Amino acid sequence: MQSIRGRLRDIGLLLGVLSLMAWPTAAARAQTVTSTADIIEKLAVEAELDLDLAALRQQAADRIKARADAQPQKRPPIAPQLTKLPQLRFDVVFDQDSSLIRPASYQTIGSIADALTDPKTRPYRYLIVDHVESAGRRDHNLILSQRRAESIRDVLVNTFKVAPKRLQALGLGEEQLQDVNRPASPANARVQIIVIGKFETAEPAKPASPAAATQKGAAGAKKKKQ
Repeated sequence: MQSIRGRLRDIGLLLGVLSLMAWPTAAARAQTVTSTADIIEKLAVEAELDLDLAALRQQAADRIKARADAQPQKRPPIAPQLTKLPQLRFDVVFDQDSSLIRPASYQTIGSIADALTDPKTRPYRYLIVDHVESAGRRDHNLILSQRRAESIRDVLVNTFKVAPKRLQALGLGEEQLQDVNRPASPANARVQIIVIGKFETAEPAKPASPAAATQKGAAGAKKKKQ
């Protein structure tokens, strides 16, 4: 019997074909899927970075509120450390001004889910970062990108059953352009999935030695007699 994931992928492929026929411009942006093996190779890599996501979001919001760096080309990145980590960039198409993912992009997200459930990538944690090209209000774009990053995370978790503790979401709006020379380029709307570290393995509790257990038992008996 075909698995749920397989059926969803088939549905995504069918809708993707229909979308290609109905909306060629968006579909041309949408699918840049490499093979699952390629994705695993890019994402099963050692990396370690402590991130304060709330602080990054606040930093971006404060910059927008202060109306600093009005020209997109002159904005310094909010989180330059992210550019140095192992990562993969890919396209996801959303409904206009919405965090609703179009069905054509489920194939892309499914391929990433396949890679993230491979034994080689399972020890790692990932950050999903969404961006928006420079157009419209900056504060609106920041909020929209956070919602979109969370939507991708939700699909990976709820549809493709990737463990939620492995994924975090961050929206940077237009505050960290990927193509600074072309702020309105669709290239600035690409999504990143970034390796941010491994799970910490808790040290198993050590069993008490026979001698220690005997001493503890004797001490307990003595206490009762008193």
